Amino acid sequence: MTPAQQVLRPAPGTVTDAFDPALEPVLTVDSGERFTVEALDAHGFTRRPEHPGAPTPRLLEDAEGHCLTGPVAVRGAEPGDVLAVTFHSIRTGDWGWTVAGMDTPLNQRLGTTGRVDLLWDVDGGTATNQLGFTVDTAPFLGVVGTTPAAPGRHSTIPPRPGHGGNVDCRSLVAGSTLFLPVHVPGALLCLGDGHAAQGDGEVCGTAVECATTTELTVSVVADPALPTVHAVTPTERITFGFDADLNAATDAALGDLVTWVAAEHELDRLTALALLSSCADLRVTQVANRTWGVHAVLRHDALRRS
Repeated sequence: MTPAQQVLRPAPGTVTDAFDPALEPVLTVDSGERFTVEALDAHGFTRRPEHPGAPTPRLLEDAEGHCLTGPVAVRGAEPGDVLAVTFHSIRTGDWGWTVAGMDTPLNQRLGTTGRVDLLWDVDGGTATNQLGFTVDTAPFLGVVGTTPAAPGRHSTIPPRPGHGGNVDCRSLVAGSTLFLPVHVPGALLCLGDGHAAQGDGEVCGTAVECATTTELTVSVVADPALPTVHAVTPTERITFGFDADLNAATDAALGDLVTWVAAEHELDRLTALALLSSCADLRVTQVANRTWGVHAVLRHDALRRS
C-alpha cells in the first residue's frame, strides 16, 4: 500500500517570515517524495477582509516579510546540490487582494503614490474585483526558495541569485519544475506568496494575492542543466537574473540561457547567442522590491535541428 501523502498546513509553528539557517524544519521529506503544502496569502491573513483594505487578523502579526510555510528539509540534500521542485497542482483560495500605491521609486516616477485596494472573488478560472473587472487566473507561487548559509534572518522580499525566493515569475504554473541550489543541509525550502493572476513585472508590487494548496515533489538532482536558478515549464525553459541594476539582471539571465543552449548543442557561446537572437525572449519578471527580475525564455519547440 502506498503511504499516505504528507500535508503541511500553516499554523503558528509551521510558518516563517524570513529565511534563517537556524530554523528547525517543520517537515522532512525524502528526495523524490510527493507531498502537499498549504500556504496563506503573503500577509498571512487568517480570514477574508470585510471590505477592501479592512484591517484583518494575521497569523504572524509582526511579520517583516511574506508569511511562508516551512522550512521543509529534504533528506540527503547537501550544499552544492541542486533541488528540483516540481509543481503538480496549485489551487487557490476563493478570494484574493491587491494593493497599489506604495512609496517606491517607480510609483514616485509615475506619480502613483497613495493607496488603492482591490478585493477579488476567485472561482472557476477567473478573479473578479469590487469594481466589476474580471481577469483570467493562472496560479503560481511567488516565493519558493532555499535558505542561505550565512547566519541570521534573511528577508523574503528580494529575489536572491542562487536561492530563488521571491522570484514572482508567472510562468511557474502547475507542470513546471524550478531548480534551486542548496546551501545548507536539507535545503530548508520555504514557499508561499500565492498569486491567482499576475502580469510580467508585477507592476504595482502586488498581484492577486491569495492562499494556495500546492502538490509538489522535491528531488536532489545529480546532473542539472545549470548550477544556478532555472526552470522548465510545460512550454519553455527559463533562466533568471536578479539585481538592482537592470543590465546586470539581463546579463545573468541571458548568459545562463546561452550556457544552457551551447552545452546542449555543443556550440560555442557566440553561435548559441546568434541562434537565440532569432527565437528567445527577454521578459521583465518584476519591478517590485527594489530589485529587477529578468527571465530569458526559450520555447521547447523554438529551436530545432534538422
